[in-house]
Amino acid sequence: MNKGANKALFYMFITFLGFVFLIPLIYLTTTSFTSRIELTDFPKPIIPKFYHDVEFQWDNDNNRYNFSRLNNDGEYELLIWGDSEGLSKYLEEKLNVVMTPDELEDEIRISKETGDVVHLKLYKTVFLNYTKFFDVFSGAGNAFKNSVKVAIYTIILSLSVGGSLGYALARSEIKGKEAIGIGALVVRMFPTIAISVSAAVMLINFGLFDSMIGLAVVYSIPNIGLTAWITKGIFMGVNKELEEASLVFGATKLQTFKKITLPLVLPAFAASSMYAFITAWNDTGVALLLTNRNQTLALLLYNSIGGTSSIHYAAAGSVLLITPAVIFTFFLRKYINKLWG
Repeated sequence: MNKGANKALFYMFITFLGFVFLIPLIYLTTTSFTSRIELTDFPKPIIPKFYHDVEFQWDNDNNRYNFSRLNNDGEYELLIWGDSEGLSKYLEEKLNVVMTPDELEDEIRISKETGDVVHLKLYKTVFLNYTKFFDVFSGAGNAFKNSVKVAIYTIILSLSVGGSLGYALARSEIKGKEAIGIGALVVRMFPTIAISVSAAVMLINFGLFDSMIGLAVVYSIPNIGLTAWITKGIFMGVNKELEEASLVFGATKLQTFKKITLPLVLPAFAASSMYAFITAWNDTGVALLLTNRNQTLALLLYNSIGGTSSIHYAAAGSVLLITPAVIFTFFLRKYINKLWG
């Protein structure tokens, strides 16, 4: 097989993997913009519409409006009937269309006056599912704040302790530092969930159970070893002569670290912070064991998913969960590229 064929197969494989990862993400995103009534459409369109073709007709015998929507078969299907106030609530709940009863009455009053059918194109409120997510799932706002807190605490603990350990392993001449390094890495081999039960007992004794600091301590345990190993390699690669020259010219050790060493090791800290962030942001199992009332956003979504009536709100919450991780990684990408080439 020639070189061109190998390259073609490689790109076909990469394209296939891209679709495998992107299709669920695309489906999740489109579902987050889908109204409840569209969830029952078959076949469900890949890209949801941002408007509904509907019609209203006044039923003089029953003194009410009949409301119909254009379905996938191209026919207007009668969905509900009632007055403008009831229809306004129905539109918001089922179709993601926000209209006050007065606004709706102004649009459809002509049907009452003439008896004609009123055809309208009602545009959805695009981000309604995202705002409704915080109303439908109780405590979602606090859960989002908890996720941010525990991620920040985990990064601080992992970088401060792991970075210090990495610096000590790289620059000190203490005995047994290789064993210390291996020991720190061995901790990384254990799943965090495996130590959560014993950690729960310790956190209760220290009064840190069901707190973001306690949760961050447990998340930091495996990340400290990883951070130490990543930073150790970078610290060893920093030319000591640069630091010595800085000291010769009158800089303090702290100024030397800040001006010389830190800029050179930023890629290592960026990569370590990314791992720490992802560990804390995406976890559900450890949070399930170590929290009670103070849930994280990932845990709240895990507990809330189930039932088709709220899946579009859960999808919106999932997109909210994904977005900070994507943004965080995006801003760190240049440092990570420097580290990994």
